[in-house]
Amino acid sequence: MATNELDDVIQRWRMTKEEDLKPADHELFLHIGSTCIAQGDSAQLLDFIKEEKNQDILKSMGCGLLRPLIKNALEKEKDSVHCEAIISHLVQICNTNDLLNILLRELENADIDAIADTLILLMQYLPLVLSRLGDTKAPSLGLALDSLQKQISKLPVPYLHKQEQEDKYGLCRCCTALLTFVQPFVQEVKSQDTKSPVTTSYDERLRTVLLKFCMESLRQPLLEAQLDTEANTTENSPLWNFATEIIAILSAIQEPLPKLLFYHPLRGKEDMGVVKRDDSHPTESRACLAYLLFVHLIAMEVFPTVFSPVFVLQCNMEYINILLSRKDESWILKGLDLYVKSLERVVDNSLPVQLLELKGFYSVSQILVKIMVECPFEHLRLKALVVFQLFIEKLNGEAKHKFFRCIMKTSHHAGVESVILKNIKNQVENSKKSGHRDSWFEGTLLISLLRETVNLPQGPETDLLHGMDRVMESLNILRYLLINERQISTGIWTELCDIAGNYIKTLRVCLIMSKSYYGSELKRLHEEKKIKAKEFKEALRENNVHDMIVKNERLGGMQPEAQDKVLQCALVTYDLMESLVIRLEEIIEQKD
Repeated sequence: MATNELDDVIQRWRMTKEEDLKPADHELFLHIGSTCIAQGDSAQLLDFIKEEKNQDILKSMGCGLLRPLIKNALEKEKDSVHCEAIISHLVQICNTNDLLNILLRELENADIDAIADTLILLMQYLPLVLSRLGDTKAPSLGLALDSLQKQISKLPVPYLHKQEQEDKYGLCRCCTALLTFVQPFVQEVKSQDTKSPVTTSYDERLRTVLLKFCMESLRQPLLEAQLDTEANTTENSPLWNFATEIIAILSAIQEPLPKLLFYHPLRGKEDMGVVKRDDSHPTESRACLAYLLFVHLIAMEVFPTVFSPVFVLQCNMEYINILLSRKDESWILKGLDLYVKSLERVVDNSLPVQLLELKGFYSVSQILVKIMVECPFEHLRLKALVVFQLFIEKLNGEAKHKFFRCIMKTSHHAGVESVILKNIKNQVENSKKSGHRDSWFEGTLLISLLRETVNLPQGPETDLLHGMDRVMESLNILRYLLINERQISTGIWTELCDIAGNYIKTLRVCLIMSKSYYGSELKRLHEEKKIKAKEFKEALRENNVHDMIVKNERLGGMQPEAQDKVLQCALVTYDLMESLVIRLEEIIEQKD
């Protein structure tokens, strides 16, 4: 047996000093030990390794056996329990630096299909190795956590609650094991705080490592996870539990949440080590922290209440910008949710125009518009529209006035522009109903806003079908304002009529051109249908159906039925626009 051969070899080495052992001796020891493992003699090998007389040799050479032992344990052979016992023994007696290097190398070289099993196995032994490192424990813990999180980032993050429960790729198991792995070090920090109010350099290094671990965990996997409130607040949600525990660790190491969220750019020199080591993704991590805090209220009970809602909103805009800028659904959802919760705390009509001048507010509004227009997911488009409207409601009159003008100039989308026009109308109407008149939406300021917003962007060549939403809303707001001004004169009748007259004049030209074009297209389509029907009948008579040549379809290659429907709808829309134009002209004439 290989164990007998190993015993014979070691007997010759017992009288040899460690420094006199040659590379060939290490290779021979590794060869014989690996053979024992491969032949299934792990039980005998375990007995051999536990013998007191063999300990000195094992301290020198035992590390070499770790790789085959780990491989056997991962393959879950029938003797893997003995291999795991051997690993446990070796990590207690071998050189700690050699052990750490080998275990980290095994982590980094983990097979892609066995990442979860490898991590969970090695996390059983790493704490014991780290505990033997003394003053170098903190940086070594940092290396271990870096390796662990690097491997975990390769695992797909479950999106649906069902996927989380199935945990096909083991990410949830790894997160649970990772929490168990770091807890002794968290407790060490807490116990040091209890023993002495003075923070040593070692304690500070350990805190730095744990802070970096928490921030990396917030970025990956928590930023990718769905973390739906209803689905993930139950006890059987590992990712939700992971999120709450990460925030708890931040509290345990006495890292103030406001400092992380609101004052990160203003940190002093004592924190520059953390900033430099975590400079690749601090904003993403803090964005996830803000989401967990303000959306799911995790640790909100320890968050100071001294910060005003406007200040919180202003600080969160950086994170909202980061979240909405990505195309990942989970990021966008988090950004929209964080924006909603930040806005809900703000009183309506209270945000001043100065906030719009800050880069974050304007850029986020532009991104919201882009999501509303371009996002392939309907539920995200609809949610973005809700958030967009909520933001408008929080602006004061001056801010609304400026915001409406900016969006109308930059959105280039009829649907978004119709939303703005509707808000202008609502602002005038609400001011009238509430009795609190808003000078920004009356008199000359209202007229100046209308001149910039109630128009046809391309003049007579405007595509009315594409811009239907904007045109219809423009006609509605003109109708409302003219009727209101006719009933309660505020001195803007002449200017309103001028705006309406210019708009109607241009719109009539567009209507004439559009109705003529679509009418002729409809006539052409009907004529082609008659020709095709005639050709079909002739082909049937000649039994030559397969030789028919069909003309190229127009209107984007649509079938004739679809073309007919589009053309009919366009003409109906133009008739509706024309009826509204006639109504506007009647209102103007009645006043005169």
